[in-house]
Amino acid sequence: MRFHLDPESGAPHMHGHGVTEEEVEEILSSPGKDRKGRDDSRVALGKTSGGRYLRVVYVPDPQLDSAFVITAYELGGKPLAAYGRRLCRRGRT
Repeated sequence: MRFHLDPESGAPHMHGHGVTEEEVEEILSSPGKDRKGRDDSRVALGKTSGGRYLRVVYVPDPQLDSAFVITAYELGGKPLAAYGRRLCRRGRT
């Protein structure tokens, strides 16, 4: 897995949102929802084993089981409520 680096810090961009590489891997390996984003990107939503709900924006790499992660951040407010409603309609908790 590759990560977009913040030009100022040189660290993965998602670190600025308090998200770790392990959390991203967890969401991408088993997303609650995965949909098309802009251009060639995808957006995965899910809950980590630590109980955090995250949105991960990524571009699938041509290699199997690989991705270029653009950013990831914690869901809150209305986006989290909408995600919860979608899960309830699908019968998942």
